[in-house]
Amino acid sequence: MPPNLLSRALERAVDVLVLAAGWWLIALSVLSCVEMVTRKLFAFSLQGIDEVGGYTLAVSAALGFSYTLVTRGHTRIDFLVGKLPVVWRSALNTLAMVTLAGMAVFAVSRCWVVLSESIEFQSRATTPLQTPMWVPQSMWFTGWLLFAVVAVYMAAHCLWLMTQGKHDAVNKSYGPQTLDEEIESEAGEVLAMARKAAAGEAKGATS
Repeated sequence: MPPNLLSRALERAVDVLVLAAGWWLIALSVLSCVEMVTRKLFAFSLQGIDEVGGYTLAVSAALGFSYTLVTRGHTRIDFLVGKLPVVWRSALNTLAMVTLAGMAVFAVSRCWVVLSESIEFQSRATTPLQTPMWVPQSMWFTGWLLFAVVAVYMAAHCLWLMTQGKHDAVNKSYGPQTLDEEIESEAGEVLAMARKAAAGEAKGATS
């Protein structure tokens, strides 16, 4: 994405929501372990863990789409594209972004239909929890909406670069990551974690 305030805001929103989803997955894992132990030892069930797990899968997947798009983590079959001229690669990468944005907009429109019907009819899950369906569906819809906003924004920027004839910029920003870029990205994450750990140790030593 272009280095501006809107891009940073979108990236920040994606990071915060994905981190929240990650912590919730950890909490759900702990609850699932507790559920298995209490069932085995005390014949007692917490009730609804499997239902919450289903909602979690839907919400975390929807949020993950945005994060994967921002970090260019989607799988791309590029054994042929990499051999094409720069202009052709730029055109195909632009087509890929526009197609993805169109799919995201269509998906979020269908998600809204599902959510609005649940609100209108006050639908509840036919489970012991009797969860109002608009609650998990609202979080699910939020994930898809964020994905659609990010995808449309990135597609618009990609189209703008294309019309300006900046084919190298299109390929660099929206094409598949090269092997060197993937290695650099992974190494950067490892170094960032190491620096954070070192800073924490230094802070603990001085306190």
